[in-house]
Amino acid sequence: MIIPFDSSSPVPPFEQVRSGLATRINDRSLPVGTKLPTVRQFAADLGIAPNTVARAYRELEEAGLIETRGRAGSFVAASGDQSRRRAQQAAARYADLTRKLGLDDAEALAIVRAALDEGKG
Repeated sequence: MIIPFDSSSPVPPFEQVRSGLATRINDRSLPVGTKLPTVRQFAADLGIAPNTVARAYRELEEAGLIETRGRAGSFVAASGDQSRRRAQQAAARYADLTRKLGLDDAEALAIVRAALDEGKG
């Protein structure tokens, strides 16, 4: 199995697929150029609906982590390497802004945690 999956988890299946693949792409255990299973094959392997995997793939593609090459399939995108850099740049801009606003580190981090928690819902 390419990612961990728990059908009894309260985390929606598409999010388990999306976050599982994103984690493996970002930690480079799925290197650039790796061909991903077809939507149907991955869904069958996990025992979930193909539309669930398709949604996860769409979100990963929108984030620039994977690319679909028509009938050739879906692959880990080279731009996925740039995702971490873009996130670090955004974090640096945020840190600069919070300093200018006079927020301390604890409050700035609390704001980020709240935003991340909102994104899970």
